[in-house]
Amino acid sequence: MPLRLATWNINSVRIRIHLVRMLAEELAPDILCLQETKTEDGTFPLQELKDLGYPHIAFAGQKAYNGVAVLSKIPLEGIETMDMLHNGEQRHIAVTLPHGIRLHNFYVPAGGDIPDPHLNPKFRDKLAFVDAMREWSKPLPKNHKSIVLGDFNIAPLEHDVWSHKQLLDVVSHTPVEVEKLTTLRESAGWVDAARHFTPADEKLYSWWSYRNRDWKKSSRGRRLDHIWISPDLQNTLKACIIPAHARDWERPSDHVPVIVDIAL
Repeated sequence: MPLRLATWNINSVRIRIHLVRMLAEELAPDILCLQETKTEDGTFPLQELKDLGYPHIAFAGQKAYNGVAVLSKIPLEGIETMDMLHNGEQRHIAVTLPHGIRLHNFYVPAGGDIPDPHLNPKFRDKLAFVDAMREWSKPLPKNHKSIVLGDFNIAPLEHDVWSHKQLLDVVSHTPVEVEKLTTLRESAGWVDAARHFTPADEKLYSWWSYRNRDWKKSSRGRRLDHIWISPDLQNTLKACIIPAHARDWERPSDHVPVIVDIAL
């Protein structure tokens, strides 16, 4: 059976643990990577998540903001975190799977509302974070058996947003963000798993704003959540699923999961 891997910005794991339960029951990922868990390690709902069928859990939390976690049905080794901007924010966690695959879960800063690094420190930090990811990625060996995923907060392609022209000056789809994310992807030849199965000229989203009264009717989405695999794993890709209906679940996150099946 393929290994099912999911990434999801849960927007508070304690408030939305019922969503993890729904995902586990309906789509049964073997490994679920969460971002924006919004809780310190001492209040992380460890036992509740284990009770959902994930006995192996790695997490790095922060009060009210940020936080990342990996929930797994299979053992995890080599757990570590990187502080990309040396500011104490918990935005990365890495684990090694039994298959020798290194899995990196990232939560890239959203970047605020003003797409100018001189006027907006949050946007400056976002660009610096992606630059730091690129510098980490560049030295990776050719066959590095790695997966990098998470909420990158950037929709890189024209059809990753509902309107390319209208969002060119909106944070998440500005040319400078797209260029930096593209350079990061090219730095180690990462394969975009979702676009491996869905052509670049087809609309594909993983996020719909809470500001939309009827997200489905307006369909003003963006693809902010990504799963990339190293080139040596490309042939293991079997499927990619983005269950948009999860945006309609009770007290939803504004993100939905991105799920891939890989044959190891």
